[in-house]
Amino acid sequence: MFPVAHQTIIVLDFGSQYTQLIARRLRELSVYSEILPYDTPADTIRARQPAGVILSGGPKSVSASGAPRCDPALFDVGVPVLGICYGMQLMTDTLGGQVAPAPQREFGHALVHVSGTGSPIFAGLGGNLRVWASHGDMVAAAPPGFTVLATSANAPVAAMADADRQLYALLFHPEVAHTEHGLEILRNFAYETCGCTGDWTMRSFIDEATARIRTQVGDGRVVCALSGGVDSTVAALLVHRAIGDRLTCIFVDNGVLRLNEAAQVRDRFARKMQLPLDFVDASALFLDRLAGVTDPEHKRKIIGNTFIDVFEKRAAELGGFEFLAQGTLYPDVIESVSVVGPSAAIKSHHNVGGLPERMNFALVEPLRELFKDEVRVLGRDLGLEAEFVVRQPFPGPGLAVRILGEVTQPRLRLLRLADAIVVEEIRRADLYTSLWQSFAVLLPIQSVGVMGDERTYEYTIAVRAVESRDGMTADWARLPHDVLGRISSRIVNEVKGINRVVYDISSKPPSTIEWE
Repeated sequence: MFPVAHQTIIVLDFGSQYTQLIARRLRELSVYSEILPYDTPADTIRARQPAGVILSGGPKSVSASGAPRCDPALFDVGVPVLGICYGMQLMTDTLGGQVAPAPQREFGHALVHVSGTGSPIFAGLGGNLRVWASHGDMVAAAPPGFTVLATSANAPVAAMADADRQLYALLFHPEVAHTEHGLEILRNFAYETCGCTGDWTMRSFIDEATARIRTQVGDGRVVCALSGGVDSTVAALLVHRAIGDRLTCIFVDNGVLRLNEAAQVRDRFARKMQLPLDFVDASALFLDRLAGVTDPEHKRKIIGNTFIDVFEKRAAELGGFEFLAQGTLYPDVIESVSVVGPSAAIKSHHNVGGLPERMNFALVEPLRELFKDEVRVLGRDLGLEAEFVVRQPFPGPGLAVRILGEVTQPRLRLLRLADAIVVEEIRRADLYTSLWQSFAVLLPIQSVGVMGDERTYEYTIAVRAVESRDGMTADWARLPHDVLGRISSRIVNEVKGINRVVYDISSKPPSTIEWE
């Protein structure tokens, strides 16, 4: 939670997987946003003095038993309120309108005709908009006092407003990139309706985060679990900026890193960035504990628990730390556990959920409420070199979740070599910075091939490349065929043990970016 000095739009979470995107889009507009549970009392929200409130979408029907409902007094809290999808249906149902099952459900692209161009929510927009819909119910009749602003073929009320009470609602999702002018609609709500001026920037965050770290840590010492990625690095830089040499960074080689990565990390941090770094090679221990394990969640837990064991032992040897700094991000928290609303948990993350009580560290997580691209901007503002700032995300469990099946040294060798080729060719094609992630996955599948007039029976590599703005949703990248051809040819010819390469064309959702 940040100081109330920032204009804030509160987002109430009714369980939509897009809730976090609403907050992210607002931050793109330099408006600070905070997600709270759907049942937060209106008095609590009023006390926060927000500039506005947004009700997210959600998977329920307002007529279903146990459907989440907000405090009815929220609609008279004195600031503009925007309902999105389920939020619109709830607003309708609460204020005397009529919600009914749609004759035809809308999931995906829909065409909306905007008639209420005089409303600030659609300022500068008009005509037909292609939008992203995800609903089975519709607003059959708007509540008293509301004006219909937009319609669609399947929805007589696709947008509505009660200007006197500053209540607005959309049956579609402006936060999703597939909605035309979605960001402009959110900008209109934030700036034209809520009166925001755009006082949320990463430069202001640096000073505020530094002050918070100093207040939290006092005269104490901090140990940082450094992974070598952007997140933990930026977290370490912030902590170092706040407390200087009272920070010590520990890097643990877990045995499932990419080709030559451990050596590169040591060089980057010790020589280039001059951060205090302690290196621990525990690769043999990790691989020993992973032997025979094939379940992905079991792999994650083994790696997480082993990391804690190794880290705890080394921190005790170095001695005298009261605090642990981590590069936990907002999407890590959201995907691991429903912390702010009824959103479904997807998978566990290695750095979320607290620490064993025996460790007795207080957590310092300066990036916990930030999204990945905000962290990259922050890194640039802190002076990180551009090549490092745009480094693609790498999972905490490393290559263990890119090897389907048991993790062994021979399989790691195959994947490391194949993955290095993928990265080299993506960089060669000047595509690395435009992709969210691009990597290789080793499948537990062997198939017949022919090499040098001889029959082979070897493993398959899947290539994964996705485009995304924040990792919450992603679309598979339409890589040029010649790039895919070079990747496939090089892997098959240079990595002995691989005779087949396939390309993953699945988006998130329904798939995740990583295979495990």
